[in-house]
Amino acid sequence: MTSSSPMAPRDAASIAARGTRGVSSMKAIVQDEYGTDAGRVLRVEEVGRPTIRDGDVLVRVTAASVDRGTWHLMTGLPYPIRFAGFGLRAPKALNPGRSVAGTIESIGDDVTEFRVGDEVFGTCAGSFAEYARAEPGRLAIKPANLSFEHAAAVPVSAQAALQAVRDHGQVQAGQNLLVVGASGGVGTFAVQIAKAFEAEVTGVCSAGKADMVRALGADHVVDYTHEDFAEGNHPYDVILDIGGNRRLSHLRRALTPRGRLVIVGGETGGRWLGGVDRQLRAQLLSPLVTQKLGTFVARENAEDLTVLRDLIEAGKVAPAIDRTYPLGEAPAAIRYMEQGHARGKLVITV
Repeated sequence: MTSSSPMAPRDAASIAARGTRGVSSMKAIVQDEYGTDAGRVLRVEEVGRPTIRDGDVLVRVTAASVDRGTWHLMTGLPYPIRFAGFGLRAPKALNPGRSVAGTIESIGDDVTEFRVGDEVFGTCAGSFAEYARAEPGRLAIKPANLSFEHAAAVPVSAQAALQAVRDHGQVQAGQNLLVVGASGGVGTFAVQIAKAFEAEVTGVCSAGKADMVRALGADHVVDYTHEDFAEGNHPYDVILDIGGNRRLSHLRRALTPRGRLVIVGGETGGRWLGGVDRQLRAQLLSPLVTQKLGTFVARENAEDLTVLRDLIEAGKVAPAIDRTYPLGEAPAAIRYMEQGHARGKLVITV
């Protein structure tokens, strides 16, 4: 998972208003319990619109998107996520949606960053709904050259990619960068952001997704089903391991002696650690070797959304969208992502 942003508690008025339809109600995906079966755990209901506090805004949602974190929030797995503020026995948020694009419907008394009617994108709790409450510090004005659907694909995945490339990979012009999982939500952004930083990029994906990764700007593509990126005479200055779960020794073999490994993902399915153990081992090993090995939790913030907006409006980054689903089919979108079929992002239209 790439972020651990705390989610707002479920609105009590929303619970009380279920089953009614009026000016203060809305349609939303609702989740009362954790579970791995999206079709059973998630459902559409009429609920009350969120109420905002002085420092909040209310967003009329046009689109949201699915990322790996959506699955983690839906299932409550691995278990440590429940202790991180997301709900110990049951989820605190109305639904697991986080990325959002829409229009400011109303603002709290203390909000100065936005005005009613502004078109925005960013992150919030419960974005699989017609309206969502959000913090201004996690929103930015939507890129002018993107539709709401394309803007909704950006926030969670692109912020993780930006921070992986810029902050933790510290990618410089001319460096050789390897992106493991280049065809996924974070990977498609990482390839483009690294190219914007003038790196030489190699993407790792399956053969069926190679053309898309090349179209995103990758200089080279490795088909992991037939090739081993660690076998060769061209070690990488930076490796972003987004979609794999390879041994640290295997990844280190592909790095230069002073190269950087940034573990962004890598799932094992374990209920307690779910791949975090490999990230912890990397951090423990890093001080003992010349290579820099580590991981991070992405920070969702308006500043990085603005950086991404500038890259998008300059034509250097664009969301790669596989499919769009209406709000009621959000469970199908999550299942499709879980099965590993997605080429880029999956978007929910509201």
